[in-house]
Amino acid sequence: MFSLPRPSFRQLLTIAFLLVPALLAVVSVRGLYTLERLVLESRQGAERAARDLAELQRMDERRVTMERAARQYLVLDDPTLRANFEAAARESAESLARLADGALPATETKAWAEHLATIKAQIDAPRASSFGRDEALTADFRAFADTQARFAESVQRAAEARSKTLLTRLEEGREQLARQVLASIGLAVLLAFGFSMWLGRPLKRLESAIVALGENRMAEPVDIPGPADLRALGRRLDWLRLRLAELDADKARFLRHVSHELKTPLAALREGVALLEEGVAGALTESQREVARILRQNTMALQAQIEDLLRFNAAAFEARNVSRRRTDLVELAKVRVAEQRLQWQARSLQVTVSSVSDGPAWAEVDAEKIGVAFGNLLSNAIRFSPTGGTIRFDFSQRADGVRIDVSDSGEGVAPADRARVFEPFYRGERQPEGGLRGSGIGLSIVQEYVAAHGGRIELVDDAPGAHFRIELPHAHRD
Repeated sequence: MFSLPRPSFRQLLTIAFLLVPALLAVVSVRGLYTLERLVLESRQGAERAARDLAELQRMDERRVTMERAARQYLVLDDPTLRANFEAAARESAESLARLADGALPATETKAWAEHLATIKAQIDAPRASSFGRDEALTADFRAFADTQARFAESVQRAAEARSKTLLTRLEEGREQLARQVLASIGLAVLLAFGFSMWLGRPLKRLESAIVALGENRMAEPVDIPGPADLRALGRRLDWLRLRLAELDADKARFLRHVSHELKTPLAALREGVALLEEGVAGALTESQREVARILRQNTMALQAQIEDLLRFNAAAFEARNVSRRRTDLVELAKVRVAEQRLQWQARSLQVTVSSVSDGPAWAEVDAEKIGVAFGNLLSNAIRFSPTGGTIRFDFSQRADGVRIDVSDSGEGVAPADRARVFEPFYRGERQPEGGLRGSGIGLSIVQEYVAAHGGRIELVDDAPGAHFRIELPHAHRD
């Protein structure tokens, strides 16, 4: 079955950006069209008012011409004057016809025609009394003039009505445009919110997939729904997930093989040195015994380093698998302190666990890994604290997470060692007197576990003593 290709994220984003201005453009064009139409009607109204005024002025001029021609005709009885009267009357009627198109009431145009007929009748009447005819003609022209004056009033009222109608329509158009603008803004906001939710969902899934890869959750397949390019990116991430899983498996196999290949000859070497020291192959001189002793010490040191390497790599691998649950960090620290009670009591140390709020310090953490971090910091503080010293665990709940301060009363970290104190297998110049040198991985494991929770650990410079500060942010949940 034929199916349309999926649009890409860029295409969808372009459509989303174009829809909003297109919507506003439609409203703007409609508003412009309404404004142009109202301007055109206003211009036509002004032209009509000017045209009606000109027609009224011409009618008034024709009325004067008609009255003068009629009076002269009554006296002189000249046919030319009568023709002038008829011409003026005809032109006046034409002007009236142009005015009567919606501007004048029918009763007034009828009255005007009746007055004109009466005047014509007066002109054509028998010449019985010139004085009586002149007075009647004067009265008729006065009534005729009054009728035309009412024409002016009617034309003015019509112009005012048109102006009022235009203003009403202009106000209605303004209100309609305002409603359309508000509606378009609201619709644009809804479209923007809808597109952000629609396009943001695959991005959220993409972020979750990247977080899962960062936390080494390799068993979860990556499937990103949505636009074509984001789906392709999801397939790339799934390929990366499989590749990382292969690399982890290769590393684990390599470490197992290395440990096996090194331990086997190392064990044989230790057995051979032991046989030499026991004199199985013959008695040894004092110099030979010293060489055998040196060989035994170095084989033991090499075995310890191999075991430390395996232990650190195991801890680094386990740090990627964080199983969070709501944990009281204060109570967790007290448990770890109790587990090492014999060690710190043997040195007459005082270990205190306190909280600024005098209560629990809750956080979403992997209790086992954070517990190991607390235990490593405590054992490190016990090793470097003088007899009768103090070790403190201080907890404070903050808006962005939890802060843990672990401090002791020892000599502290040497300035030359501060920058490298968290490096694997690094042992500083200050070591406890009469004690065994550490492996140099305890603080490295602490840093691995804290970083796996999205936190950080730092060495605070406030001597005397060593002061380590851990900041654990609130857990991010999808």
